[in-house]
Amino acid sequence: MEKQFVLPETPVSKKTSSPENLIIYSKPKVGKTTMLSKLNDCLIIDLEQGTNKIDALKVQADNLKELYRWMNEIRVANHKYKYLAVDTVTELESWCEWDATAMYMKTPMGKNFNRHDTKTDPKTGQQMVLPKAQWDSVLTLPKGAGYLYLRNSFKKWVNMFMELADHVIFIAHVKDGSSDKKGKEVATKDLDLTGKLKTILSQKADAIGYVYWEGEDLMISFKSKDGIEASSRCDHLKNTVIPFDWSKIYID
Repeated sequence: MEKQFVLPETPVSKKTSSPENLIIYSKPKVGKTTMLSKLNDCLIIDLEQGTNKIDALKVQADNLKELYRWMNEIRVANHKYKYLAVDTVTELESWCEWDATAMYMKTPMGKNFNRHDTKTDPKTGQQMVLPKAQWDSVLTLPKGAGYLYLRNSFKKWVNMFMELADHVIFIAHVKDGSSDKKGKEVATKDLDLTGKLKTILSQKADAIGYVYWEGEDLMISFKSKDGIEASSRCDHLKNTVIPFDWSKIYID
């Protein structure tokens, strides 16, 4: 059906109250993956073998080739999962580094990148340029030029995930740091992603939650405080700190 372009005369109702794209991050082994296994109709795409010890609706990928295969299987399947979880985007970034390297090598500027070894053709006597046995990363390019390709690769994969389900959950590790606040050093917790990759993912998210234990209660914070980066566009999650309960996050 052809898309209709009609200007609205009254306010347009919101699509959903719940986050369509959700980022959850924490320290390792806090319980993020276990919580994913308790979310009904949520397919976990496990990139770190973190689901080996739990029963879950899950598939595992060891590299981008396997990941693409699973994503294609989801795309052509009759059943569309309500939730799709990527566990973790921190690991995805490391894979995208080599996808970005391959992308650069296909450009005119990168046609000789990682092809420095030469060999004489025994039949013609001509010098052949061969791939290096050990590839250099595109991130070794001068002046940080390779990070453009990393961003493009990461954005490509994130967009592909978002096409596969109504609700996508991106799991990430935490990066501990510090910042100066009114002359005082404050400990910070943020997504463990490089530079602008964090911005790319955060801009697509409706909510960012930090998960931690408070006594015997597993909590999730959507409130930025005490150096924790968290936020939400969803009214029911804005500036909240709640027990981790999916029914309090996905309310419709």
